Amino acid sequence: MKYAASRRDTQPAQRNSPKRMRAVALSIVFFFSLQTGSVRVQSAHARVRPASAARPLWPGARFTEADRLRALRRGLSFIYRSARDRANFAAYGGDYLWCFYTLSAAVDDEAESRTAHRMGVERARLWHTQHRTLPADADAATIAAFVFGNDAADSLGLRDERMKRALRRAARPFSARAYLLFDPLTEPPPGDVPNACEYDGAEHARGTLACRVCHRPLQPRTRYDVWYDALITAYVGDRYGVMLGAHYGDVLRWLPTLRPYPDHTRVQGNEFYDAVYAITHVVYTLNHYNQSRLSPRLLPVEYAFLHAHLRAAVALKDTDMLGEMMDSLRAFGVNETDPALRAAIDFYLAAQNPDGSWGDLHAADIYDRYHPTWNAVAGLSHYAWRNAGLSHPELNPLLEQWVKENAERGTQNTHR
Repeated sequence: MKYAASRRDTQPAQRNSPKRMRAVALSIVFFFSLQTGSVRVQSAHARVRPASAARPLWPGARFTEADRLRALRRGLSFIYRSARDRANFAAYGGDYLWCFYTLSAAVDDEAESRTAHRMGVERARLWHTQHRTLPADADAATIAAFVFGNDAADSLGLRDERMKRALRRAARPFSARAYLLFDPLTEPPPGDVPNACEYDGAEHARGTLACRVCHRPLQPRTRYDVWYDALITAYVGDRYGVMLGAHYGDVLRWLPTLRPYPDHTRVQGNEFYDAVYAITHVVYTLNHYNQSRLSPRLLPVEYAFLHAHLRAAVALKDTDMLGEMMDSLRAFGVNETDPALRAAIDFYLAAQNPDGSWGDLHAADIYDRYHPTWNAVAGLSHYAWRNAGLSHPELNPLLEQWVKENAERGTQNTHR
């Protein structure tokens, strides 16, 4: 569930034992430590009905509701522990804040929501302490990073209007390409944006084929990857009130050019994965990051693609991508009666690491540890759907137009 435009996999959990079943009345309780300023976790008796907690997730399920809640709280605790590491927070602070905010605002479990909010507020205070002034020579990437972090802190209730004014002034001189890598007012998502060199990390301009440092060939980013990074950036800019190169609708309008989406059995490289992330971030940016439902009728191609490939994601054991598919499908109305969603839930509950995380325990970059864990928590969570409608209701006619055009194309194909 990427927020800040950045980069983007298990030991089985213990099965139910008599000892654990006798302990179903125990729950994880989180609280603020006023002495340390952190959110700590400890076990305490909670008012949980044993019969309810011991209930299988569905008839014949091997895991219970108590297993699901315990996995969620262990995962959230891991994310917070990693966020309290100085180097981790310096690298991904804005993303951590958005994680805590979106979970607090969207999930229906009150304990999970309160805990995520408290964690986010504690980290947001540190964010503001570390980002009191915008560097005088701030480039577009620095400005965008400040916007991402301050928008997340704002959402958690810690506002800095002085910084917002400074960011508005600083953001104006930069072009759409500086923020988004292309200008959505004049061109579709491009296929000529190179990745940073995998050998020396050097960045290069669009169209560059070989690294200027080591002269090795550069791998291009997919159109999906470039586009959904731009979609997130424009969404955050509009949400915060500081335009970052273009408005959200300017980027979203290119969605039909990305269809049809690639089947995972027929493509190589990152194209399938990036297509999935592009679709999930259409869902997130249209439904306030899991705060409102979406009708599959408005995005029928995207809904069908996610649902058709959910079991493939389970088979791939991709702990990062799978959760994004799950919570996006939940937004479309899929629930635990769906066999594919059940398989995904089973996988996550069996694959949690001893430290509460999901994914590769030995990943060098903390992003590849906390982000799969965030997506696992999001995929296993239930949502309150507190809001109604699209994040940008003015775009509803555009979505309706796409539905009509897609139906017409389908009719034409039927008659060929």
